[in-house]
Amino acid sequence: MSSVNSADDVKLATSFRQVCDELKSAPHPERLKRPLAFWVLPGDRRLPLAFLGRTIGELVRSSFQDLASTPGVGHKKMAALVTLMSRATSSDPIEYPTPSNGDLAHEDSTASASGDQFNPALVSEIVWGQWRETVRAHKIGHEKLGRLAPSLQSLPTVIWDTPLSFYLDKTLGEIRRLKTHGEKRVHAVLEVFHSVFCMLAFVRHSGLAVRLEPRLIAGVQDWMAEAKKRDTAPDLEEVVGRLVEPLMVQLETDVGTTVSMLARGRLGVGAPHRSVRQQSRDLGLTRARVYQLLEDCHRTMSIRWPEGKRHLDEFSQRMDELYASADVANLLGTLRELLYPLKYDSVAQHMLAERAQ
Repeated sequence: MSSVNSADDVKLATSFRQVCDELKSAPHPERLKRPLAFWVLPGDRRLPLAFLGRTIGELVRSSFQDLASTPGVGHKKMAALVTLMSRATSSDPIEYPTPSNGDLAHEDSTASASGDQFNPALVSEIVWGQWRETVRAHKIGHEKLGRLAPSLQSLPTVIWDTPLSFYLDKTLGEIRRLKTHGEKRVHAVLEVFHSVFCMLAFVRHSGLAVRLEPRLIAGVQDWMAEAKKRDTAPDLEEVVGRLVEPLMVQLETDVGTTVSMLARGRLGVGAPHRSVRQQSRDLGLTRARVYQLLEDCHRTMSIRWPEGKRHLDEFSQRMDELYASADVANLLGTLRELLYPLKYDSVAQHMLAERAQ
């Protein structure tokens, strides 16, 4: 674009001068030292590549005419330049606008998130910077990714135990350059941080506290605490509805329908009671494979509800004191063995025990 020769170009030149004036008078002069690329969203198009390596300060000190005369730069790329510089006037990793109704907040309405569905294409370094700051501010870097993920199905097993702190000192570019982090894994990590940010963004200065645990498990714990204070034990129907059923739904969320249905069959909740031998025949799988799938129940709960063993033990003890029915006692015993097995540690041990019978 060699000259300002149309009404659109005049408007664009005016917008450029206005955004430069804003940046010069902005209360955060450190932004002028950051490169333009800092404000790029992955979904942006027609980026002015010739300017991405320049700092905001360098661009502010340049004239519109000089920038527009750059080879390969036309009206659309100059418009993109103005858009990115506009973001720099109001966006900072610490002060970036918080989301509303679960949406990822950002200034560019043409790239807004749809509904409350997480969209990794909208995560830029400025957004990522605020998510990291939120984790630091609430001192939850020790929490594991698997503990806070919306679902374990989308999170690779090998990073279930990885703490949030592993990523706190890394930029998005550095994370994407990690050898084991392809787009799918990066997407999963970002989704966890997005979920945490949406929960905590409004809490820091509100005087409120948030329980960082799956909603269903939080409900189970609340009900168990209330039931232990009673003078009489809950009946079987209530134990199933308030304790067992939510845990089965959590399993389905985290490891899928097959595992949750196998678990239901072992408990006789929401499905006919079935032995492992019967389940292997029904599914056309070996018993070893069925045991492997059932072990996913323990692996899931050990990351999602690490305190669950203690809670179930204390609850079962209290139910014994209240003379709960034999059906309730048996169900609690089977649930405890399924989710936090005492006797077996591996599929091989299951098979050896079966041969000995």
